[in-house]
Parts: sequence; C-alpha cells; structure tokens
Amino acid sequence: MVYITASKLYDYIQCPHKVWRDIYGPEDEKILEPNPFVQLLWEKGSAYEKTVVERLGSFLDLSEGSQEERIRKTVAAMERKVPLIYQGVLRDADLLGVPDLLRLLPDGSYTPVDIKSGMAFEKSSDEEDTDDGKPKKHYAVQLALYIEVLQKLGFKTDHSGFVFDIHGNEVEYRMDQPMGIRNKTTFWEFYLNTKEAVRVLLKNELQNNPALAGCCKLCPWYKSCKKWCVDSDDLTTIFYVGRKNRDMVNEDLGLYKASELSSLNIQEALSTKSKDKNFLKGIGESTLEKMVKRANILNVTKQPVVNEKIAFPNVSYELFFDIEDDPTQEFVYMHGVYERHDGQERYIHFTAKENTAMAEKMAWKEFWDYIERLPANDYAVYYYSHHEKTTYRKLQKEYPDVISVDSLEAFFENPNVIDLYKVVLSKTDWPVYSYSLKELAVYLGFKWRDETPSGALSIQWFNEYLKTNDDKQLERILLYNEDDCKATMVLKDGIERISRSSLV
Repeated sequence: MVYITASKLYDYIQCPHKVWRDIYGPEDEKILEPNPFVQLLWEKGSAYEKTVVERLGSFLDLSEGSQEERIRKTVAAMERKVPLIYQGVLRDADLLGVPDLLRLLPDGSYTPVDIKSGMAFEKSSDEEDTDDGKPKKHYAVQLALYIEVLQKLGFKTDHSGFVFDIHGNEVEYRMDQPMGIRNKTTFWEFYLNTKEAVRVLLKNELQNNPALAGCCKLCPWYKSCKKWCVDSDDLTTIFYVGRKNRDMVNEDLGLYKASELSSLNIQEALSTKSKDKNFLKGIGESTLEKMVKRANILNVTKQPVVNEKIAFPNVSYELFFDIEDDPTQEFVYMHGVYERHDGQERYIHFTAKENTAMAEKMAWKEFWDYIERLPANDYAVYYYSHHEKTTYRKLQKEYPDVISVDSLEAFFENPNVIDLYKVVLSKTDWPVYSYSLKELAVYLGFKWRDETPSGALSIQWFNEYLKTNDDKQLERILLYNEDDCKATMVLKDGIERISRSSLV
C-alpha cells in the first residue's frame, strides 16, 4: 500500500504535482544525486533534533526496528501510558506517521510534538516575537495527520499538537482555528482537503501537470518538469503566471499554450468576466494584460521591452552589491561590491570567516566604513531583490551600534540606492521564463565562472569552509559572489541600453 505520510503532505503544499510525479513520473528524468543544499538542511534538522532529544531526560526510544515492530511497540507503549515516546510509528488504514515525540497528557491522552529547525510561526520580517504570526501550513498538515491517527486509535480527542522550534519555543497548534482573518477555513479543514487531494494523486485517479515556479530548482524533478513545460508551451513558461492562474485560464478560457494566449481578445474575456464573478476569479484586467503581453514577447517578438524611459543616476561611483547569508543559522557571512569608478573596476568583499557574532558584526561594520568613505551624493548602489534590505534591517536590530535605524532607512530611501528587481518588474518585460538575476544576465550574454552557480550552494560551500578552513571553498564563494555583483552590473547596463534603443 502507498501511504499518505507527513512528507507527502509537505510535498503537496510545496508542489501539488510532486506527489504524483514521485510515483508515476519518468524515473530516467529524475536527478538521483542529492542536492547539496537540501542535504545540508536535512543534516542541520537532524542535528537540531538530536540536540533537543539529548535534553529530554527519560523517554522511550522507538527509532530502531522494522516498521511493523515500531507500530506495535508504539501502540503498546501508549496503552501502558508511557510518558514520552520518541520516533513512534502511527498507522491507520492508508495513514502513516512518525511524530518526533508523543507526550502523555494529564487526561491520559497523547499529543504529538514535532521538532523543527525553523520558526514555529510565520511572521513578517518586522516582527520580533516568536509568538506573533500564525501556524505554518506545512507544519500544520503534518501534525494534523498524527492527530487524526491518534484519534482513530483512541488516544486523542482534540485537534491540537505542538511544534518545538529552532528557538527552543514549544508552540501549540490549534487546528480548529481559522487560517487567517479573511480565510475562515480552519487548519483542520485545510488538512482534510489536502489529505484527500494527496490520496487521489497517490491512487492515480488524477494526473495534474507540472508548473514552472521559483521554488522548483531544489527539486530532483526540476529539469524534467521544466522540459515538459517548455515542450508543451505551458502557460507557466510566462513569467509570473504560476500554477493557480494557469489552471484558471486552462479551465475558463480553454487555452493551454503560451503561444495561444498572445492572441487572446482581452476585452471579450473581460466582458464575460463582468457577467460571471467566478470567471477568471482572482485575475483582474491588469494581470490579464500582463499575461498576454508577456506571452507575445516570449513567443512572437522575442525582444525585451522597456515600458517607460529609465534614467539611472549619473555619478562617479557605481556599486553593484550582493550579500551571502545562511538562513539556517541566521548568519550573514559576506557583503560583496563590484565597484566601477573612473573607467576602472574592482571587486571588494567584507567577509566573516568565523561563525561568530563578532565576525558577522565586523564584516558588516567594514562594509559601512567603506560606504562612509565614498563622496556623499556621488555614488549609486544597485542590488537585486528586497532580500538585502530585509536582511540589513535584521542586522541593525542585532548590532544597533554599527548603524542607527534612521541612517539605515535613509540609505535605502536614497533614490541612488536602487533595487533593480523593482525596475525590472515594473518597467520592463523579457522573452525569458524567469526574471531572476541569473536568467536575465545570461540572456544578456553574461556567464558565471562556476559551473553550478547558486545561492543555495554558496551556503553549502560556506558550511564546508567552516568545517575544514579550506581556502579553496572560500575562494569559490568569493568567485560566485563577484559574478553575482558583475551580473547586476550587466543587467543595469542592459536595461540602460535597451531603454535608449527602444525609446529614441
């Protein structure tokens, strides 16, 4: 029997197609070699779980043995009212779960506790307290599976469980609460719907299609799914369409190919939409216009366009800026700048070579010391995506003596400090599947020197450097960061060149 497991529920939240493809997909197209960054995340999660377990005190360890043995021992242990069970196995019908912990409550029932190497609640970058925010969907569905099996086995009556997170907080997940202020669906209802969707896919009663999305690159099916999307001329090859809008257009307009969308009569579609509130639900006029325009650029004109004149600052110093950080440790280890001045170019980096707060702080301070030495109002800074700004706000809270809140905000509010992603998104369109820096820079002719450039692998390289102190690992990170900075320069110059040629 193919069981519904916590990992399959997690996969479905991340990608509804992966559940089906893992069982019925073309195995010869699957990348068998583990992704180093995914492996790193797994290792860190396992290490954190081990650290937590070592502090638990007395518990029954059921992590060894066959699945059938562990199932029997888990039920027997709960019948004996064992206070704490580690790695028990729960099964009922087609549901199978392995909660990290099963804890006996005063009323004689059991509650599941999952140890997670992330924060228990989702929260915005400006929130500081772990208690703020709401349960994460991918954590909730996993806990809910354990809860349901416990109920069916007669060891639980309510819909609650706990997450023990990276900060050592034990946070209760109440599944009967609504998922949001506007979304009245409860987490329990969401779980039941997700479980049924997974069940249908596992039985091959439904075959859903791949989609191109930003989260795909770490998946072993990435190349396979991308090939399917490109060969099928799928709508998700159009930037920002996504699975949800793709499926809506498929169903309501009967359009399945990106090349077909480029000739859509928008006004006719909007007329139908005005008479039926469920037609193209969630897709407004501006979104539809963007989809059609991008389909045309991708498949017909095949040329980038600038929608309005773009003028960049005329200054003596241009800085192309990129950071490297490890979210698994909440640690920023590199601030890279490619500087262009008076016809000369140079790469500068400010790097924390140890995983310590002092090293992180000093690297950041050195970056700001460099910025302060530049002539006021005669430099421009270019970066790509809001990540740098968000990360620097977090660093300011950690090291307020390096730079004040007001000074940091003034830096990013300076019109000469430019997020090129915002420029790309609001003022340009490109004949590519993604508007990532790598996709656009490669389109413009740039080539990374590393054969497998990625921010995720940079994190893995840094962790290897911390273990081995091997300068070759550090050099690889520096090479990658320098190329990211150069790519930002190539993109800025490309936008400027296209702007001049298309709006003369």
